[in-house]
Amino acid sequence: MGDIIDVDVLVYGSAIVDFICYVDRLPKEGETIRGHKFENGFGGKGANQCVAAARLGSKCALIAKLGNDSWGEKYLENLQKEGVNTQHVKICQEQNTGIAQIAVSKEGENNIIIVTGANDSLNIIDVNEGQQLFDSAKVLLCQLETSLEGTLEALKRFKGISVLNAAPAMANTPKELLQAAKILCVNETEAALMTQNEEIKTLEQAKLATKKLMDIGANTVIITLGAQGAVYSEKMDKEKFYHVPGQKVEKVIDTTGAGDAFLGALAYHMAKYPEKALHQHIGYANLQASYSVQFPGTQSSFPNAQSVPSPLEEFSYQSI
Repeated sequence: MGDIIDVDVLVYGSAIVDFICYVDRLPKEGETIRGHKFENGFGGKGANQCVAAARLGSKCALIAKLGNDSWGEKYLENLQKEGVNTQHVKICQEQNTGIAQIAVSKEGENNIIIVTGANDSLNIIDVNEGQQLFDSAKVLLCQLETSLEGTLEALKRFKGISVLNAAPAMANTPKELLQAAKILCVNETEAALMTQNEEIKTLEQAKLATKKLMDIGANTVIITLGAQGAVYSEKMDKEKFYHVPGQKVEKVIDTTGAGDAFLGALAYHMAKYPEKALHQHIGYANLQASYSVQFPGTQSSFPNAQSVPSPLEEFSYQSI
């Protein structure tokens, strides 16, 4: 354990194998439709975000659990191939690797069902065993595809920039969980569920949801809005709200994993450029997410540092 000295991004979270069906449109309730392509891929919000940050150049470590099956072995090999530190990725006996069933329409929209498997056993013991990583990392990323108890402890234990991606969203997210993270990041659908709104489609709706999340207990809040970019407000000035525009894309192929591409890029940029303002980190994350939606798959769609170099100019933003 003494060989880990320098970690940019630490991810405590899920690792899930994706089974992806490509269809003309998403099925209605009770409907069977014919797909035209099937693929396997590596996913899970935790591992996705870790790989996304590693692709861009971060020194990344993952704390996660896989099943004692062929998928677990393949996943571990893939993480190592991506350059992720897997010292705290455990293969669990008598458990299955988590899986996700994903349908992707020709417009790039998707629906997803997950069976979390070994991810459910990630807990406080794993946080304790990874203490050196918590002490050395600059940014921590957590999600809600593993137990709340372990995630809460991970957020409390970390002293650097902690980011909670509250997904899958909960209608009554524990206030303690929101308070423990330095930054809460959710998409418009997740924010709507957490704030009990019917929908969030406009910047004004996103602004109101951001305020409500901060009133509930969150510190700094980022709500991603797909092609529209993101809205945010910071703890230091809760009365001000900003919009960072998204990047225009000619053709969307697959939005699966775009949020994870965003979060991995956000963590990478915050770790590498701690002096930059939050809107610059968000602008960079928007840029990387816009690249990922132009390619099929999840981790397979994530860019590397050469794919989408940082623009020389600063990213724009505006008060709302």
